[in-house]
Amino acid sequence: MSISPLDEELQDLAEEIVASHKKAVVEWAVAHQELSMIVDIKAFTDIVRSLRDEAQFHFKQLIDVTAVDWPGREGARFDVVYHFLSLKHNQRLRLKLRVDEDELVPSLYPLYSTAIWFEREVWDLYGIPFDGNPDLRRILTDYGFEGHPLRKDFPLTGYTELRYDPESERVVYEPVHLVQDYRDFDFVSPWEAMTDIQLPGDEKAGHKQAFGAGKRTDHQEGT
Repeated sequence: MSISPLDEELQDLAEEIVASHKKAVVEWAVAHQELSMIVDIKAFTDIVRSLRDEAQFHFKQLIDVTAVDWPGREGARFDVVYHFLSLKHNQRLRLKLRVDEDELVPSLYPLYSTAIWFEREVWDLYGIPFDGNPDLRRILTDYGFEGHPLRKDFPLTGYTELRYDPESERVVYEPVHLVQDYRDFDFVSPWEAMTDIQLPGDEKAGHKQAFGAGKRTDHQEGT
């Protein structure tokens, strides 16, 4: 099976990165015309600096930082995912770090100023701490928010709710309370259960049935 010129170009890029950083790259793959690499966290800062500064790579832009939660995976619960862009070579690169809960991840803020915002978002939504980020605080949720909402063990309802209290004339936090009134379910289709209610148009259905009861169509007579 032949590969596309882009896939071949990305494979050459991967081999060049591995040749320069043999111990840093754990594994790599080209799929869907994208290059992904899992990198050793201990060598992460050095390999990123090389990818940014060396002319054969020239990944000057950090596009995004996000994470993936794998709560059932042993040893490393999270993947921290970085996307880089080289305008000079028109190439994109994805690096992944496998980290456990509360494991410190080296901040890329000293190398890319935009990392401060991306890392704040990952910390807010996943609770992954970044060592060296000078402003690691919540960015999407409120300051009083508890937990990290993109973790897969986070309850869909959350822990607290925010509302305006007209009596105290201020915004208050309260534990989530789901109101469920008593209901008597008969497990009958709502249309079958509505025997004593006439909906608009019901009289037409009865009229058509009575009108067509004593007359057969040509199609019916031929059957």
